[in-house]
Amino acid sequence: MKDSEIDDIGVDLFVEALYRRHGYDFRNYAKASLKRRVRELARSFGFDHISDMIPRLLHDLDFMEQVVPKLSVPVTEMFRDPAVFFALRRQVLPILASYPRINIWQAGCATGEEVYSLAILLKEEGLYDRARIYATDINDQALSKAEDGVFSLHNLKDFSVNYLKAGGQRSLSDYYHAAYGHARMDQSLKENMVFARHNLASDGIFCEVNMIICRNVLIYFDRILQNKVLKLFLDSLVRQGFLCLGHRETLQFSDVSQEFITVDEDHRLYRKTLRSVGEP
Repeated sequence: MKDSEIDDIGVDLFVEALYRRHGYDFRNYAKASLKRRVRELARSFGFDHISDMIPRLLHDLDFMEQVVPKLSVPVTEMFRDPAVFFALRRQVLPILASYPRINIWQAGCATGEEVYSLAILLKEEGLYDRARIYATDINDQALSKAEDGVFSLHNLKDFSVNYLKAGGQRSLSDYYHAAYGHARMDQSLKENMVFARHNLASDGIFCEVNMIICRNVLIYFDRILQNKVLKLFLDSLVRQGFLCLGHRETLQFSDVSQEFITVDEDHRLYRKTLRSVGEP
C-alpha cells in the first residue's frame, strides 16, 4: 500500500474520531484540502503519521481545543471583494429597507472582519438600528477575536482601500479607535451583533433571517455537504430572502438551484423564490 493511501486511511480515522469523540464533523469536507490541513496539523505537533494523533485526540481535551482552529480556515478581511459589498449596497439593502426588522446571518464569520464591514454598510444606509447580525463560526478562538473587534492597524490601510471601493461614504477611521498598533472597532457597531458557535456540517437551523452571507466556506465542503448546507440556508431564509456566496461558489447545479432566482451571478447574489418548490 502506498504512503498516500495510508494517509487517506489516517485522515478518515482522524476525522471520524474527532466527530465521535467531540462532535465536530469534518467528514464531508473536500478531501484534498482536508488532507493537506491534517498533514500540516500532524507536522506542527511533531507526529510522524496522521494516525499517531488519534490516541491524543481521544484522551486529551486540551489537544482537541488546538485541533479545531487549525482545521478551520479563518481567512477574511474587511470589505473583501469590495464589488460584492457595493452590489449589496445597491441591489439588496434598498429592498431590505422595506422590512420593519432585518435579521442577517453571517455564517462562517471567522475573525469578524466581514461582520463589521456589513455593520458599517447598514449604518451608512440607515438600516443598522433595525437590523440584527448573527455571526457564527465553528472556531471558538476566531469567534472570540471577532467579538473583541480588535485588528492590526497595518491591515486597516488595505481595508480602507476596500471600503472606498465598496462605496464608503466617510473614512473608515471614523469607525475605529487606534492605539498601540491596533484598531478597536467602535462600540456602536457591536450593539446589534450576536456571536455564537454553529457547525454548518452538523447543526440545524440557527434562526429565520432576511439575508445569509456565507462566502468562501462551501469551497471546503464536498458536493454532499454543500447541498446539505444550502438546504439549511434555504430553510433559514424568509420568502424572498437573499443569499450571498463567495466568488468561487454558485447555486448552479445544486439541489436547491430551482428554489432561488439569480440577482447578480457575477457577485453571487441570489433570492429565495416567493413560493418554494413543494409548498402548497
